[in-house]
Amino acid sequence: MKPVYVAGAAVHPFGKHPELNAAELGYRAVHSLLETTGITPDTVDTGFAGSSYGGSLLAQRVLQRVGISGQPAFTVENACASGASAIHLGWQAVASGAADAVIAFGAENLSSFGGGTLPLTTNDIEIEQGMVMPAAYAMRAQRYLHDFGATVDDLTAVSVKNRTNGALNERAHFQHEVTAQDVANSRPVADPLRLLHCCPNSDGAAAVLLCSQEVAEQLHTPRVRIRASVVRSGTFHTQYRDMTWPDITERTAKAAYAMAGLGPADLDLVELHDAFSIAELLHSEALGLAERGTAHRAVRDGDFDRHGRIAVNPSGGLMSRGHPVGATGATQICEAYWQLTGQAGSLQVPGASVALTHVTGGGIFGVDNGACSVHILTAD
Repeated sequence: MKPVYVAGAAVHPFGKHPELNAAELGYRAVHSLLETTGITPDTVDTGFAGSSYGGSLLAQRVLQRVGISGQPAFTVENACASGASAIHLGWQAVASGAADAVIAFGAENLSSFGGGTLPLTTNDIEIEQGMVMPAAYAMRAQRYLHDFGATVDDLTAVSVKNRTNGALNERAHFQHEVTAQDVANSRPVADPLRLLHCCPNSDGAAAVLLCSQEVAEQLHTPRVRIRASVVRSGTFHTQYRDMTWPDITERTAKAAYAMAGLGPADLDLVELHDAFSIAELLHSEALGLAERGTAHRAVRDGDFDRHGRIAVNPSGGLMSRGHPVGATGATQICEAYWQLTGQAGSLQVPGASVALTHVTGGGIFGVDNGACSVHILTAD
């Protein structure tokens, strides 16, 4: 396979943008990407869009507005992993030699639903029985607290850490710190989770330029290399499921580490799927950042702080940055790009040279999650 580089990144700030549909949000991110990289529309070989609720032909509706017309364009839906899946397909195109320059983006407007939990497909036995994501993660949290001696204060510590990080992120939906008391005072959602244990439904878009080494050298923009790009689906079974072990994350991460020739000890920062505070504990253990049942102690000891052993969600994560589902995986790559090129400003992790991004997508009967994507990027 040919080496694949990220040579540019752009994000339309996350937040509430009820007046902007997904196509408009995507257009703003892609247009900004073209401006910052200087790449011309005619030199883009293909494009991929990720979105769950953005409508059909989102890729074409966005790319045509910036002058990319006639080239192959694809829209992929993989729930919360849609944006990361779009990037994975773009990576495949460049790595195989089928393309030299690819734009991959994610875009979503969740304000159009008017609030509440996200609508899930009804063509699923668990969802038909009333399953919603806050309830699923609340059950995971209850089991984790029971099995490993963690407390609600440990869940709260994740919220405080990530929202402290996000307070410095001008692209984040929420840009203010919270205290443990703020979290305790927020309204209950699903026991033991309170509102500030949960990420917000947001609107936003993010785009990246993926390219070959030859194109990267012509552009003269800062670049990072994608060392691993892996997408996996959930493994179906009808037997007992351990809700404290996201096996899809473990399987995807193992494949990514093998592809990159790197391991958890090599990572400087991780942007992972903290849709709920308990998710950071579960996924960090499955990614190998902490021994099983100990991630809550790692957070408590400051291991996952920006200046800790390994920075976890230095951008603020979904908890602070927001979660416009189709855009999440793409913006994680953007945040990693800025970290590895020294452009992260007040979010900068000192000496960052290796980053991992992780996102899971959806819930389906009989599996942990429907999709999971892990990318590993290096500064050289």
